[in-house]
Amino acid sequence: MNVLEEEEVVAPTPALEQAACSLEDYLALPDHSMDERIAAARSKLGRSTILLGHHYQRDEVIRFADFTGDSYKLSKAAAETDAKYLVFCGVHFMAESADVLGRKDQQVILPDLNAGCSMADMAEIGQVEDCWDILLDAGISPGGILPLTYMNSTAAIKAFCGERGGLVCTSSNARKAFEWAFSRAEKILFLPDQHLGRNTAFAMGIPMNEMVVFDPYQINGGITRDRLKAAKVILWKGHCSVHQRFLPHHVDTVRAKYPGIQVIVHPECRWEVCQKADAMGSTERLIQLVSEAPEGSMFAIGTEIHLVNRLAKEFAPKGKKVITLDDTGCLCTTMYRISPQHLAWALENLVEGRVVNRIQVRDEVKHWSRVALDRMLEIRA
Repeated sequence: MNVLEEEEVVAPTPALEQAACSLEDYLALPDHSMDERIAAARSKLGRSTILLGHHYQRDEVIRFADFTGDSYKLSKAAAETDAKYLVFCGVHFMAESADVLGRKDQQVILPDLNAGCSMADMAEIGQVEDCWDILLDAGISPGGILPLTYMNSTAAIKAFCGERGGLVCTSSNARKAFEWAFSRAEKILFLPDQHLGRNTAFAMGIPMNEMVVFDPYQINGGITRDRLKAAKVILWKGHCSVHQRFLPHHVDTVRAKYPGIQVIVHPECRWEVCQKADAMGSTERLIQLVSEAPEGSMFAIGTEIHLVNRLAKEFAPKGKKVITLDDTGCLCTTMYRISPQHLAWALENLVEGRVVNRIQVRDEVKHWSRVALDRMLEIRA
């Protein structure tokens, strides 16, 4: 039976009577007091609603998720369900992608609109359009360069790339995206994470002197016309505030303290850190490396602390040691904004027939974003 046919109006139970309260009323309550209310609301909503939890979410939230994973995996999972309401416990660009990939009858909800992404915010559409004009004015032909954007970008940036023949990539298929682009053009403009772009290009054999970093806050990006024309890869000056915190000396320190430990890092880390690591890979790849390792293995992981702590807890009974590469802790503060209180507030409003914090991408932006995402599907293998 279609889930939309299963929806019915139900009388509120005591656990749900406070659904009309303001968000501020929820935020004044302790985390643990939300558990019963979240469970009750989920029971009432049934299959009409699914919860999506990104790997970097705090444990108090992600344990309620129907699906866990990276941003692309979650958006794709959401689009393949029959659910009408998609509650995305992640950040703004992820909710946008779910709206782009989802059906017209689906509605995407972000429990806290302040849950953004500092990396995505580093590439503003007006700045990127100005950059493109500078590249063309420097004598680079429109057919000689393709724009590629990381999944961690706004829908407007994805649409910019889609409209100009480019595509979206994830950290796991960035190399395939680069190969796809270089089979069609001589140059790549990569947005918004310079580190993923640099690590990908270098692994393909592209030397550092054929890469430049475009700084939107400098005149002409801080690059001469000659350097722009000579570069194969033009990297946007953006980064992940979490992964950039890992430094080469962290690798040296952890190796000295734990002889034999394997250092594995996300490709959003600095090039110098990735070069010192034993392996680098997407979030899903890092999880796979720990999962498939034999008993007694030790790992220092360069990624967000909630995921590292979760892996440490999961694999300790299996005789594996997992620690963070930087023991001062690297918390994604924007991911952390999604709290049990925000989740309960969004769900209880749904029970009462109110959709709060809906994320909607404008039709034209949605079209070109979808084009860029569909091109990614062609190379994803």
